[in-house]
This record gives sequence, structure tokens and C-alpha cells, in this order.
Amino acid sequence: MGRAAPSCAAAAEWLCRLSSAALGLIAALGLLLGTADCQLQTPCRIQKCTTDFVSLTSHLNSALDGFDLEFCKALRAYAACTYRNSKVCRGNLVYHSAVLGISDLMSQRNCSKDGPTSSTNPEVTHDPCSYSGHTGAREHQGEEQTSPTYLFCGLFGDPHLRTFKDRFQTCKVEGAWPLIDNNYLSVQVTNVPVVPGSSATATNKITIIFKSYQDCTDQKVYQAVTDDLPAAFVDGTTSGTGGSIKSLQIVEKVGGKYVEMHARYIGTTVFIRQLGHYLMLAIRMPQEFAMAYEESQDLQLCVNGCPSSERIYDNGHLPLSVMGQLLPQASATHPWSVYTLETATTKCHEKILVKDIYFYSCVFDLLTTGDVNFTAAAHSALKDVEALHPRKEHWHIFPSNESGGDGVSMGSKFFVSPGLVCLILAVFL
Repeated sequence: MGRAAPSCAAAAEWLCRLSSAALGLIAALGLLLGTADCQLQTPCRIQKCTTDFVSLTSHLNSALDGFDLEFCKALRAYAACTYRNSKVCRGNLVYHSAVLGISDLMSQRNCSKDGPTSSTNPEVTHDPCSYSGHTGAREHQGEEQTSPTYLFCGLFGDPHLRTFKDRFQTCKVEGAWPLIDNNYLSVQVTNVPVVPGSSATATNKITIIFKSYQDCTDQKVYQAVTDDLPAAFVDGTTSGTGGSIKSLQIVEKVGGKYVEMHARYIGTTVFIRQLGHYLMLAIRMPQEFAMAYEESQDLQLCVNGCPSSERIYDNGHLPLSVMGQLLPQASATHPWSVYTLETATTKCHEKILVKDIYFYSCVFDLLTTGDVNFTAAAHSALKDVEALHPRKEHWHIFPSNESGGDGVSMGSKFFVSPGLVCLILAVFL
């Protein structure tokens, strides 16, 4: 954690106690002496620049080697801070006194204007249990740094899977299947039949293992089953116990219905909800961690999707040959569904205004199960995408109309055709 910013009085006292090696700072006393100046409510942040400088230098000992090097680095950081505030601080006497004082100190200490600077965010560089801290530390150390790439995966409904690559699939996958299995996190779901005699399944159990990581957390296991969505790990704790209490946390949003897990040390967020009798999950994870796995761990639904033998459809592509064979069955109905294509479309449109793949999945689920809770599940899944998916332009996926196409279509028009009804009937009868 960073040091607390010293008060004006403490800063003045510190300046008065400096040894002869720092007497040059007397020229800058105007920056800090006098509580009236310190308490001025100005729009500029010169006070922050000054307290950062004091924090960076108050522990230095002029009798030790390296004092001048570290002192000059702090001065250059101080100068850079004042420069960034030059426009908003124009006319501020404290600001102009600081600029003059820095110039005098640079001359007295023979500090060059160009060179390394001290970090004014020591709390960022010294927090190994914060993924944002890792990236910030690399940036402050002068390494080439780009914004981290985050990936999204979600599973909901009957069940519908959105992979890290934004592939959208509807799968059977009855039983236990791994969604994620890398060096940092494991997520397994268990799916059970929704209606008797049907291939349609939905999730009734989720197990998550946060693997031990440095001094940030011990291994933690979370398990949710239908009607038991706890706000704690299986050991009864609600946070990581290896390091900072905030490096891994469970937050209950709606009692027994919705929890969030925040793993700061790996920059990962997990949402778990129960709607009706079934569970759904959404996760955001940095690519560098999501793709850190061994060759033997390649069966991960979030990474590679469902095995081809388990897929009902892929990115909304409906094979024309199959549809042609099924058209005579279009008049058939499921005994457990009270919805027709028209009423299911109307019901889903109440929740989902954009006719994208989430709307499509809602109609699919109503026609196959008749369970209105799947409408809320599709709507919540889209809301989770909006909360966690890093790229807004990819929130909505539209079914691909190209035969055999693997990519997602971001702008295609969507409609529910009679062929969809035929396919549903054939798959689940």
C-alpha cells in the first residue's frame, strides 16, 4: 500500500528537520509554510504534487550512497507533476513558488532535467495481488505496455454457449463438462435433462476452483447447485486467505439468486445466477491467463466450444438439407410446450428488443421446454454481456446465413423461420 499523504504541518516539520545536505529546500519553504496557503481551495493539484514529493524523499538519508540519485529522480517527478498542472494552476502563488523552488533544487543538486523519475504511485507498483497493479507496474518501469486483452464466456438456458472467441453454440452436453481449465482457474458445469425424453439440458451445478497464487490466495473451491447458491466458498470463507482480503472476494447481489466473484489478482470476474430451476454463468478473464493451459487441458468449452457431436447448432447456421427433410413435420407440437412460434416470439420480444442470437435462443428455449424462466435467462445473459464483454460492437451476435460459415455476423437481419421450428422438433422429439 502507498504511504498516506502527509499533512501540510507534517511537511513543514519535515523540511525544518532536514540535514545540511538538503538545505536547498529552504528555498521552497514558501510551498508549504503557512497553513493558510496549504488550505487554499484552488482548482489545481499543486498540493498533491508537493505531498507526493515529500512522500518520495522523506525516507531518504543524505549520509547514504545513492541519496543524490533518488533525490534527483523525485525532483524530476515533482517537476513533471507541476508541468502537467501548468494551465490549471496559472496565477496560483503556491504553484509558482514550487516551480522556482524545484529549479533552485535542481541546480543545487546538479540534477539533469532529463532522466528517470520516481513513481508517484508506489501503491500500484507494490501490489502483487492486483492484476491492474501488474500492468501499471510494467508501465511505470518503462516497459512497452498495451491495454490488457479481456475475453468473455457465458453459458445459459438450454444450454447456449458463448465462447472466448465469440462463437455461439447450442449444445446437448449432458453430465459434467469443463468450461475452463487453465493454470489459474477451473470451472465445471453439470447439465441435466430439462424434460423427459428430450435431449434438451440445462445447468444445475457449477463448481469453480481458484487455484493458489503466490501470496495472494490459497486454493478456494466454490460450488453452487439448484436452490443452493451460497455467498461463500465451501470452507465457509468469503475471500482469499493467502494475502490481501480483497484479492479474491464473493459478493452476494441477490440472496440465493445472484452472486459475483472478483479475483483481482488475475483480473477475473464471475457472475452466477439462478433463474427458475437452473443456473447460468458469465465470466471475464484476461487472455494471458485464459490461454495459459497445458496440451492435456484442451477440452474446455469456453476455449474450443462443444465437441461437434454435442452441437445442436453453431452460430445460428441451420443446414438446408436437414431443414428440407424436416419440413413435413412442421405441424407437430411438443406436449410440454404451450408456445407457438408466434406466441414465443411475442414473449421474447417483451424482454429482448434486438432480434439477435439471445432473442433467437429465447424463442428456441420456449418452444422446446415451455419454461418461461428461460426468457429471463436469455435477457440476463445479454445483460451480463453488456457488463463484462470488453467490446461493445460485439455484444450482439446475429446468426450466420452462410453455409458452413464459422464467423459471427454482427449486422445480419434476423428472423425466425418455419425451418427453425422443424429443426427444434427433430432434435428434441
